[in-house]
Amino acid sequence: MQNQRHAVPRSGERVIDSGLRAHFQRVYNMMAIGLVLTGVLAYAVATTPVLLQIFMGNPIVMWTVFLAPLGIMFFGLTPSKIHRMSVGMVAALYLLITGLMGISLSSIFLVYQIGDIARVFFITAAMFSATSIYGYTTRKDLTSMGSMMFMGLIGIVLASIVNIFMKSTMMDFAISVIGVIVFTGLTAWDTQRIKESYSSAYGHESNMKMAVMGALNLYLDFINLFLMLLRLMGNNRN
Repeated sequence: MQNQRHAVPRSGERVIDSGLRAHFQRVYNMMAIGLVLTGVLAYAVATTPVLLQIFMGNPIVMWTVFLAPLGIMFFGLTPSKIHRMSVGMVAALYLLITGLMGISLSSIFLVYQIGDIARVFFITAAMFSATSIYGYTTRKDLTSMGSMMFMGLIGIVLASIVNIFMKSTMMDFAISVIGVIVFTGLTAWDTQRIKESYSSAYGHESNMKMAVMGALNLYLDFINLFLMLLRLMGNNRN
């Protein structure tokens, strides 16, 4: 009888667990909205000659659209600014980032067959889901792994810049393979960070902002994992 009493969850634990599940549901729902917006805009731009000419025909516009999400994340979504923003403003900036990403990613429809894009998307979704579940359920501290993955991310960025000039297919392949490992690891780490950062004591508004930012982190993990897999598994139209 004593063991049975200890097996019953306390009411406080049930409240925390219920709040955490609701928090993650908001995170994943917001992430899904971002992915849908990205996909719709990418396809719309790629299949509309006028839009393709506007966004991809002018190098200045193209690079502005490409770099704008980075500018918003590094200068518009800093912790101090997020603290002063409303939930609606944080969500609006998230949607702006995912929309701009969609315009930038329209080029993949010009490079790869739509069947390959769909196939790699579902593979990415399966890998992402499994890794995110691991990050949520594991009791292992993933901080050290996350630090290694972040260093790997920096290495990928630097190697990609170098390869713009080298144009090495071997280096491109290596970057893609390492990229899959890095963004898979970051997915698990970011999921655990979202879980550990949640607290009902923060209040509804703060947790809503954290849910949007968590969705942004997982969205970026998903998109980058998808692009790395597409480079490895997609058949170039040329």
